[in-house]
Amino acid sequence: MNTPDAHYFEMNRIGWDRRARVHFESRFYDVEGFMAGATSLRDIELGQLQEVAGKRLLHLQCHFGLDTLSWARKGAVCTGVDISPVAIGKARELAARTGLGADFVCSDVYGFGAGGAQAFDIVFTSYGALCWLPDLARWAQVVASHLAVGGLFYMVEFHPLRDLLAGQPYFGSAAPDIEEEATYTDNGAGAVAQLATWSHPLSSVINALVGAGIRIERVDEFAYSPYDCFEGMVEREPGRFYMDHQGHDVPMVYSITGRRLA
Repeated sequence: MNTPDAHYFEMNRIGWDRRARVHFESRFYDVEGFMAGATSLRDIELGQLQEVAGKRLLHLQCHFGLDTLSWARKGAVCTGVDISPVAIGKARELAARTGLGADFVCSDVYGFGAGGAQAFDIVFTSYGALCWLPDLARWAQVVASHLAVGGLFYMVEFHPLRDLLAGQPYFGSAAPDIEEEATYTDNGAGAVAQLATWSHPLSSVINALVGAGIRIERVDEFAYSPYDCFEGMVEREPGRFYMDHQGHDVPMVYSITGRRLA
């Protein structure tokens, strides 16, 4: 990718190669459970994105493919895209071991968009994806260019207000935040890598999609996360992790549903 941010993408690729090897063996991702038939999808997306059987589904930033292959188990015809060749290799391994039909492409999001616009019925992205992208307008154009007319866009993502309360900026800038850190899985203390991230307020996400021709049909916010991956969380209900700030629940997750009409 020949852009001003290419060196940050390369930095992140190296970091995610390292993370993918560790994540594949972690309890957090539970590959063994997935191989035994469990889904990696969570109640939020399963409740909101229900009609996938027979649909062509593109999963942007798919990591090593657990969610992609979980959609395939529900009958979707899936393509997963990720920047990490290690992650894509693991995804292809899982597809072969499970016999689930899915294609996996090693590319950053913007590079995949430059490869020609194959039409999909659904474009999906989830949990911790947008912070790795500097330009949401360009991301939204990739989403729109790969949606068939009438196609559905669905995303579920960690809420940026949680990041603000954790001491990170809410309103982003062109310059990324660069930190050297371990990863979030139970076995990740040794997987230290330097990573570049960008903050995006909720308005920037919505406006980027609208600007790319996606009609927003629904925006939802959730007071819990389905992942126990931040400090200070309490599991009040099975699989639902809450965070308190001055006696009130912090918004942990939001989702957006939209459609390309023309």
